Amino acid sequence: MVRRLVSSAGAVLCALLLVCAVDARAQELKLGVMNVQRVLVECAAGKDAKQRFDQKMKELQASLQTEEQSLEAMQKDIEVKSSAWSEETKQEKMREFQRKRREAQEKAEDARFELKTMQDKELAPILNTLEQVVAAYGETHGYALILDSRNGVVFMTKSIDITEKIVTELDAAMAKQ
Repeated sequence: MVRRLVSSAGAVLCALLLVCAVDARAQELKLGVMNVQRVLVECAAGKDAKQRFDQKMKELQASLQTEEQSLEAMQKDIEVKSSAWSEETKQEKMREFQRKRREAQEKAEDARFELKTMQDKELAPILNTLEQVVAAYGETHGYALILDSRNGVVFMTKSIDITEKIVTELDAAMAKQ
């Protein structure tokens, strides 16, 4: 019985020493947190990319809106005039309307795909440079870990938020390209 108590006490003491050692080591770790989304929105390259993206989106929306108005006018025309048309003419106009609606839906889908492709193309070089900037910044400033605050960080103190510093570093790196 005494052996078990001594053995248990020894195990508890070892566990406490291990926890204290890990805790002391953890306090030495330098941690940083940044908001990647905010970096992308605030950096100069991100602002330029957003402006180009918004311009393209406005162009596509204007084109789609014109088609939508044309479809609405066609539908109203069918509703107003259908009583005077023969059954064959009604069917023909309805088929034409449905065909144009499908075409408009396809164009809308193409526009979404085009915008997604453009977004990916615009963000790829920024994200690649950001990855390099964060790695260099972390190594230069002695960080053991840098996290994205939008992916699983529930709480952080402002003292470890390096978002603004990363924006500055990213702007400098993108200006060199």
